[in-house]
Amino acid sequence: MAKRTQIGLEVEAALKEALAHRRGEIALPMREVAPISKERVREIRKAVSTNLDDFERRFCLPRRTVEAWEQGRNLNHAALVLMTVIDREPEAVERALTKMRALT
Repeated sequence: MAKRTQIGLEVEAALKEALAHRRGEIALPMREVAPISKERVREIRKAVSTNLDDFERRFCLPRRTVEAWEQGRNLNHAALVLMTVIDREPEAVERALTKMRALT
C-alpha cells in the first residue's frame, strides 16, 4: 500500500464531511448571497459619484458595463462583490486601483 499523503487525508476528511452534511448528520456553515438589483447598482453609483463618467474614472469600470448593470443585464456574482465593496469602502477600491496603475 502506498503512503498516504497529508493532502490525501485532508481530501478524504472533506469528502466524509460533505457526505455527512448531505445525509443531514451535521450542519455546515453557509452564506447565502442575495443577487444585486439594477436599482441597487444605480443607488450605489449615485451615492459615490456625481455621474457615470466620474464613476468610470474612479473605479475603472467601463461606462457601458455600469449602464448594463443598471438595466439589469450581466448582474453576476462579480458585479455583486464589486458593487458591495464600492458601496462600503469606495476609497479602498480607489487605493487598490491606484497601486495597480503604479505597477503597470
